[in-house]
Amino acid sequence: MRAKITYVVTAAVLVFYFVLVGSRGVLLIEHGTLITVTFGVAVLVLPAIGVWFLWKNTQFVRRANALAAELDAEGGLPVDELLRTPSGRIDRASADAVFERRREETEDAPDDWRCWFRLAVAYQDARDTPRARKAMQRAIALHRATPPGDHATPSGDHSSPSGV
Repeated sequence: MRAKITYVVTAAVLVFYFVLVGSRGVLLIEHGTLITVTFGVAVLVLPAIGVWFLWKNTQFVRRANALAAELDAEGGLPVDELLRTPSGRIDRASADAVFERRREETEDAPDDWRCWFRLAVAYQDARDTPRARKAMQRAIALHRATPPGDHATPSGDHSSPSGV
């Protein structure tokens, strides 16, 4: 819940910033000289890129959360079995061991979005955010390509290869 609140607050601050910068760009354009119009257009590009980036990230988070909810309903969310240091940080060797299992599971079933989802979690636990994001994007793409009636079957017909 804390992460959602942080995301919403950050998004609201960014939207406020985009409006503020955008209004300055409009003022520059309204001034009417060649230089101010050029700067005004350039200033308007920044909030446009920012809005696009915020939209894409919001869509990514929503889709990843939908996959997590579906996997949770199937009982297939990865279990937190990682060892932690006294300060609460994930032990690197433990994260690497779990990652290896998830990698092998994904290699055995490369078209299963559930495996890619669990691999993304393992990447994140191993502090490899770029690869975690790519793995989650792959899970989302595979999920979207799966026929609608094939997504959730708690009966076990389409369980992951690891039996989780």
